[in-house]
Parts: sequence; C-alpha cells; structure tokens
Amino acid sequence: MVQEAGAGLVVDAARAEPFASAEEYRAAVGEVREAAAAYYSGPDLAMDDALYDALLARVAATEAAHPDWKADESPTEVVGAGGGVVGDVVHSTPMLSLDNVFDEDTLHKWAARLEKLVGRPVGGFTVEPKIDGLAIAARYVDGRLVQVATRGDGRAGEDVTGQARRAAAGLPERLAAPLTLEVRGEVFMTDADFEVANAMRTGTGEQAFAHPRSAAAGTLRAQDRTYDAPLSFFAYSVHRDEPPAGPHSEAMAELERLGVATTGGSVAGTPVCQTIDEILTAVHALSASRGTLGFGIDGAVIKADLPADRDAAGSSSRAPRWGVAFKFPADTRMTRLLEIKVQIGRTGVITPVAVLEPVQVDGVTVTFATLHNFDDLVRRNVRPGDMVFVRRAGDVIPEITGAKLDERPADSVPFEPPATCPRCDGEIDRTQKRWRCTRGRVCGAHESLAYYAARHSMDIEGLGGKIIDMVVAAGLVTDPADLYDLDVPTVAGLDRMGEVSATKLVAAIEASKSQPLARVLTGLGVRMTGRSMSRRLARHFGTMQALLDASVEDLKQVEGVGPERAVTVAAELVDLAPVIEKLVAHGVNMTEPDLPAPPAATTDDSDADSPAAGATIALPLRRPDGTPMTVVVTGSVPGLTRDEGNEAVERLGGKSSGSVSKRTDLVVVGDGAGSKADKAEQLGIRILPADQFAALLTAFTSGDEPTITTILS
Repeated sequence: MVQEAGAGLVVDAARAEPFASAEEYRAAVGEVREAAAAYYSGPDLAMDDALYDALLARVAATEAAHPDWKADESPTEVVGAGGGVVGDVVHSTPMLSLDNVFDEDTLHKWAARLEKLVGRPVGGFTVEPKIDGLAIAARYVDGRLVQVATRGDGRAGEDVTGQARRAAAGLPERLAAPLTLEVRGEVFMTDADFEVANAMRTGTGEQAFAHPRSAAAGTLRAQDRTYDAPLSFFAYSVHRDEPPAGPHSEAMAELERLGVATTGGSVAGTPVCQTIDEILTAVHALSASRGTLGFGIDGAVIKADLPADRDAAGSSSRAPRWGVAFKFPADTRMTRLLEIKVQIGRTGVITPVAVLEPVQVDGVTVTFATLHNFDDLVRRNVRPGDMVFVRRAGDVIPEITGAKLDERPADSVPFEPPATCPRCDGEIDRTQKRWRCTRGRVCGAHESLAYYAARHSMDIEGLGGKIIDMVVAAGLVTDPADLYDLDVPTVAGLDRMGEVSATKLVAAIEASKSQPLARVLTGLGVRMTGRSMSRRLARHFGTMQALLDASVEDLKQVEGVGPERAVTVAAELVDLAPVIEKLVAHGVNMTEPDLPAPPAATTDDSDADSPAAGATIALPLRRPDGTPMTVVVTGSVPGLTRDEGNEAVERLGGKSSGSVSKRTDLVVVGDGAGSKADKAEQLGIRILPADQFAALLTAFTSGDEPTITTILS
C-alpha cells in the first residue's frame, strides 16, 4: 500500500482536486501519515491502497496549488510518508523511495524525461515486480550476516536482525563467498505462509492478521513472540564501498550466485528491456500473472540498468530519477460487510459467504466474497457491519482477510452458525473443516431437479413438484442424471400415478435428451450463468467436452465473462463433472446446433453495417464483419415466450438485448410492445413484425435458408 512515498505524485497530482482549505489539507496530511504508520509498523491497516493513493494525490495537488500551505511533515517530502518506525541503525546511504506512475502515457513521459536528463538513449531497463512487503537493509561482513534494519525514515531504521535471521527465507546467514556488502530488498509473506502465520497467531489467542503486508511487518518487528511465522526475502539492490562496475541486472545475478534470493530467480523474473514498448510488454505480462505468483505485488519497478545512466540522472532528496514504480490497480480494498449468508452446495457442503457493499478490487466489482468455512470465519473474526479488507489477485475468487476492528460497531455480535441444515433442516456433519448436510446431494435434490425440468431448461412436461418429492423420497433420484433411469413400471408404482401418466412422463424425460447444449447448461444451474449466458457458452464452445476442457483464460473470451465469472464457472464445471458424465452415458445431447455458414457476399450497399442501412443479410443474423447483430424482442411473438424469443435470436446467430440503443441492429415488435418500439422508430432502427420473425424461425428450423431481406422487404 504505502510501500513507496509519493504515491500518485507523478500522475494523480496533476489530475486530483486540491483541498478547498488549509484545514482540510492539514487533516489529510495527518490521515496519510497515520495510515502510513499503521502500514509500516503494526499488524493492522488503517486505509486501503486506493484510498491512500487518492488522498496522497490530493495532498500533492493542494501543495502545487497552494505552496504556502505546505507542511514540514508533508508525506510528499518524507521517505515512507513519515510512517516508518525510526530506530538507531543509521543507513550507509539513505534508503530512498520511488515515484509512481499509473498509466502508459505517464510512463512514456517519465522515459522521455529520463533520456533528456541522461542526454542520450538509455542503455536498457530492468522490470521487476514491486513486492508488497517491508523494505530492509542487510549488512554482510566477510560473507556473514551481521545486521538487518528496517527502512524507517530512510535515514535510520529499527534493528530486526534476530527476527530476520530466524524467519526470512532467501536471506542467508552466510554468502557463498566472503564478501562485505549491503543487500537491500523486501521482506514479505507468500500467500501460503500468510495462512500459516494466521494459524499460528490465532492459535495463541491473538486476532488474525488483516493482510500479508501487515503480517510481514508485524512478524519482523515482534520482539517477544512465542512463535516464528515464516517470511521471505527478495533483494532489489546491492551496495558496496566501490562504485558498481556493471549493470544492475548483472549485480542481481551475482547475488543469486551468492545465495541471496532475487525476483530474477522467482517465477516473476526480471527481464531486461531496451525500449519503452518492451517495458510495457513486460509490465502487462507481470500484471496478467499477478494471481499466479504466490505472493503479493502491487506494481512493476522500472529501473535504468547501467550505472552510467543512473549517475547521469541522479536523485532528488526523496527518490531516484532513474527508477519509477508502475502501480497496478489495488488488489486489497476496504468495504462494509453487510451480511453473512449460508450457501449449500450440490453435495451438501455448507459454506458461509459474505455479502458486501459493492467495491472495485483489481478492476472487478465485488459484491460477494468467500469465507471458506466456519472455523475460518471465527479465526478471521469478522462480523456483519464490520469494515473488512477484501483481497483479489488475478483470477482468485475474492476473499475477506480480516476486519478493521477499531471501527467495529458497538452493538456488533458474532455470527451464529446454523444448528441444522438451512435448506432441509437435516443434521450437519461437523467432523471436517467443511461442514456438510448429512443428507448430501439429496438435500438439494428437489431444487436442482425442478430447475432442470423447467420449461426454460430441459422442458420436461409433467415433472412437477409433487412427483419430484416422491421420486426423491423413494431414493430413486438424487441428481438430474438419475431421471433417465426411471421407467414406466417404476413411475407407475408411485402414489396416484397410473400407467398412462407414467408413460407420458417417461416419454417426456426421454425426449429431453435431444435438447441443445444451451438448455443442458441452463438446467444444470451453473452459478453466475443464466439462460443467456448458457447460450453464449454453448455457442462459443459448441460441445460440452470443449467447455469442460476450457481454461479460465478460454472462458474469459466469451462475451460477458469476466475474471470472477470465469473462475466460478470453471469451478462449477469441475463440481458438476460426475453428473455430466452420467448424462452423457444416458445419451443426453451435449452439442449446440451449428448455424448455417454466412454467405460469401450479402450486401447491396457498400456502406451497410446492419439492416438499418438497408443491407441484404442472410442467416445467420450477422453484420458484414461477422459479428452478431444486436436484436431486441419486444411484445409477444406467436408461439414463443419472451425467453424463447430471446433464445430464438441467438439460435439464428444474433445477440439478444433487453434495451434499444444506437447500436441495436433490429427490433422485433409484437403485440403489447411499448416504449422500445417507439424508441426504435425515433432512432431509425429497422423493425421486424413478430409474426414475420416467427416465420423466419420456422423456415430456419425446417432447414430452409431464407434471407432477412425476404422478411424485411
């Protein structure tokens, strides 16, 4: 979070709004310094990353607009924003900070400014992950580690030699050669070690750490702790009495040979780049891999590689001019925990889920977060009404890491786990961390079967609630695939079921096998998908096997599937795989019908983009560039429900939409249409009568290939 002073100074100060009064400015300076102190020194966070950056940017903007207001203790002038714990270990040279940039344009400007300072093209750059940790300086004499100190105020820091020696992997007690030097870098906690540290901490009766960064800071500075939580270390620079003879990248490689861990030896790597385009490629690659590294980063650090370039650029009193940090969107944010709900999975697993005030985390709006299990809920000590820290890295499902306890409401009460299964009132098996309803899949069988049989899903006529209750109670069916084991004698033997009714029901179940893949996906009830998303997934992948084989990145290529949805869908498909396998064995269709191939040449208007421009377009409903036409269905279509009308649009190759805009290509208007039809006329969008749309669908279904112009003419 506050890892480097000057957050936002390079970019946001120019865009942020200055405070209107000196009093507001001074209050903000106090808030920033207080947040920095909590971040650097304690086990808790006072403010999330994005709020800190925004507040600091306003402080800088105010100082630019009103230099006479500038406070002596301004965080724009003090390394570490004045938040470091100052000790009596004086650094050999000041531990400076870094200026930050937040976008490509400002990085280009920084590079141009650096080249101007150097007076020639810069001879290469390194791109390193910006570790979300605690900066330290480690001194080696004749190859032996003799002292470790925190950054402090940049001039002097706190002695943490004992704790670092015991806990920090990557910071060896002895080097591979008897050299005298100082290594600077970041002490941090990996994701796995954060879980271990919290288990240790809560095992002694203390509150859980809220964040890996604060956990690392608290662990490194603890003097009287009865346990040693694991820490890691990555070096980012080396200092000797003599000036460096070679590039920074070579110095880091030498440290690796001496036994000191660097980011160059990690999964993140430290590429050397020659141009700004290469730098941006490396930065974007690092950002994309953020969720797979196993440790937290909040940006990329770009540095001039050659000593001569660094010497020519120089440094200010606070930061070097030859380096800059490219900050990524915050992956830890603070928001209100509104409610804790209990979710029961298909196999009866009972999980607490947090309902949150919507918050942007790493570019994604998060409204729910996992709480893992009830033991974990107690360990993290979060309650409804708390301000909580929400973390999301890359494609990881959002999770709550802790609460801001000093803001807990006075009337707060701990969450009470359920005594019985919230869905069926059955007994709960608490012998494992993941609690489970003892009825297992039977617990949710009624709901899943009713959804599978619904008209918008597999459309199994006659399979109503009472019959579902009977087959479940008789132990005949526990999941949708079991329906296909039912035969006429078995069904006829149920209460109030004769042979005629049983024959019709079994026939309806058998007929459902031919439904398209989109209907199967809808019936399975994959979380974070509905009818429309199921159609998109089916159309995109074509077969269930292709969908099962798809990675999270593959899923993200489907329109409307963002990172959070992709992770959830992938996890759901793994959970559903046994049921899907049984459905396949029963002969249920697992493919989506192909659309007819687009015609080679279809326009009679060189400037046509859609039917609104008078284009002659044959099925499927595609624009000349191959993208789906956006079609709105309003009012009733003969023989179809509204959902079936939207489904028909997508069967014909278009994209259904619920609102009319300038981007709409076609509006299907039936009886009862209202404002959408009026808006289509106002915007000049082509209108297709609902009966003609139904005729088009009928012709398509029968195998004919009418063109849209025949219908529109």
